[in-house]
Amino acid sequence: MKFAIGVILGLLLFPLLGVLYVTSGRMPAAATDPPMPFEGAIAGVALNARIRRAAPTRNVSGFTTQELVSGADIYQNDCAFCHGLPQQPMPTAAQGEYPRPPQLFTPDGRVSDDPPGVTYWKVKNGIRLTGMPSFEKSLTDYQLWQVTTLVSRADNLPPEVLSSLKPLPSPAIGSSGALALPTPPASKPQ
Repeated sequence: MKFAIGVILGLLLFPLLGVLYVTSGRMPAAATDPPMPFEGAIAGVALNARIRRAAPTRNVSGFTTQELVSGADIYQNDCAFCHGLPQQPMPTAAQGEYPRPPQLFTPDGRVSDDPPGVTYWKVKNGIRLTGMPSFEKSLTDYQLWQVTTLVSRADNLPPEVLSSLKPLPSPAIGSSGALALPTPPASKPQ
């Protein structure tokens, strides 16, 4: 009888303590908070299992330089803000993210050794509990494969593709720190 009561109390106590911990405001929720024990391991196991089950297979070796340039344009618009550009420092936005997004044009962040289907799955579906969004609704399937092929070849891109991955010019900033907008033309006297 005592054993049964202990089991029942244990089954009720642990969930109650969990709810109290979550609602107390002590659980790490900010990007700057240290991770909870086993957080990375649990999320990593779940992500890898899902990708193994759902990632497509495709040979992307036939993509042309022009298709890679198109992938670079997509990357510039949608990915570089977090994942950076070749031979450039980590973007400011990436420095404040947890987990930090891989810098896809650095030796440590490249995904060129991953099967293209794995990268495609990540671009298409995004990754929960990170800043990686899903691009399924904003890019066509062909565009998803173009940007996938680009980053899967990040360690061996043609010069034309690399030149399209240069930093874009920054907008002009006025002395007040605000964007300097062009002055509208003066209206002509009537």
